Amino acid sequence: MPDTAKAALIDELARVVGKNYVLSTPLSLALYECDAETMDVARPDLVVLPKSTEEVQKVVELANKYSMPFTARGAATGLSGGATTIYGGISLVLTRMNRILRIDPKDMVAEVEVGVTNLSVSHAAAPYGLYFAPDPSSQSASTIGGNLAENSGGPHTLKYGMTIHHVLSTKVVLPDGSVTVFGGRSKDKLSLDLLGLMVGSEGTLGIATEATVRLLPRSRFVETMLAYFPSVGTGGQAVSEIVAHGVIPAAMEMIDSLTLNAVEDYLHMGLNRAAGSLLIVELDGPQESIHVQRQIVESVAKENGALSLNWAKDDKERALIWKARKTSFGALGRIAPHGYVLDGVIPRSKLKEAIERIAEIGEKHKLTIANVYHAGDGNLHPCLLYHRENEDEVKRVMLAGKEILELCVELGGTLSGEHGIGIEKVHEMPMAFSAHDLAAMTWIKNAFDPRSICNPGKIIPQLKSCGESGMRPLLRHKLLSGC
Repeated sequence: MPDTAKAALIDELARVVGKNYVLSTPLSLALYECDAETMDVARPDLVVLPKSTEEVQKVVELANKYSMPFTARGAATGLSGGATTIYGGISLVLTRMNRILRIDPKDMVAEVEVGVTNLSVSHAAAPYGLYFAPDPSSQSASTIGGNLAENSGGPHTLKYGMTIHHVLSTKVVLPDGSVTVFGGRSKDKLSLDLLGLMVGSEGTLGIATEATVRLLPRSRFVETMLAYFPSVGTGGQAVSEIVAHGVIPAAMEMIDSLTLNAVEDYLHMGLNRAAGSLLIVELDGPQESIHVQRQIVESVAKENGALSLNWAKDDKERALIWKARKTSFGALGRIAPHGYVLDGVIPRSKLKEAIERIAEIGEKHKLTIANVYHAGDGNLHPCLLYHRENEDEVKRVMLAGKEILELCVELGGTLSGEHGIGIEKVHEMPMAFSAHDLAAMTWIKNAFDPRSICNPGKIIPQLKSCGESGMRPLLRHKLLSGC
């Protein structure tokens, strides 16, 4: 864009959101060049922070007027590069839109703006004995808008499902600047499920600005077990057998020995450093049901060689157990300064095989791989540890990541459970989807965004090389394709 046109756009944007909320200096833009997937970096041309749906609408109208792409951004805790502006343009940051508009305890819903954090919804609902069930590990920072974009899950996905199962409606600014609402409080079976299409579309079909989300009553009874196993394989087998016995826990989470020791180095909570894996099982519901399920869980754990197990005595112990799980990725920073976190999905019955073959991939590429699992629903989170300044190591990380995703698809799984495709897995999409599938996705994208200015370059593989398409070259392009 010529400097004169850019200056004119900045002036018009400033009249919409205020001059303090249009950022254009190199230092300011550098702060918005990636999300939590730090391997892919692309600086936006402008950063704009609107305060309302009306301001978002006007910004999008101006983006159309000046033919400038735009990408919605929340707290940037995403792990697939979904908020990275790989075609430049406007980074449309929605964190100022952080109001909880209404808590309705009678209908058990909350009406919120999309910049509200996940955990703050539960805090606002707590006085009514309610909470918002999706609980990504980043829930204290991640926003509802990001949860909608990626269809986020978390440890309790096994029993309570993904974000889509807890959203009733969302207000959306479409790529042409028009505003609509998908969904509603009452279930509509007479129209297309456009809400289902929007949730998980990673900001490529429009920008959600408000949402009505479902709240659930807190369970009166919760039991949380921490068990140690001699290996990840034995722990994984226990997970499969617990479900095979008809028990559906609220959550089943597992971490390997490497991660366990990193967490212990960080928290000093007395974890068993000699164990091959740590398994967390949480049960909730009626007390009588929990009593029966607890017996089954204990029996299965012991049959699979559990070294020890104990149940949290109170909420304080339960919180400490979950702290061990939710701080695990941060604790890995003690081993290496950078971590590339995947989230492939496999059938639960293939967990043991997947674990063994991921270890082989790590050995092949001479990499350290730490493993954290949403074990109950087969969502794997291998974390490939590396040093960004070592380009050869980074290349090996990318190649190993691709092989792990190939493994997931080979075993009957898919590319992503909750982090999304973004930039990270876009070139792997043909592994899981046929040419007809990808064409159908392209038709949908074109129907909503015919000018391709709404978060372009995400999810659907580009036919042209990055240089020909206008995409800003990324490190992965440089190392893997010489772009």
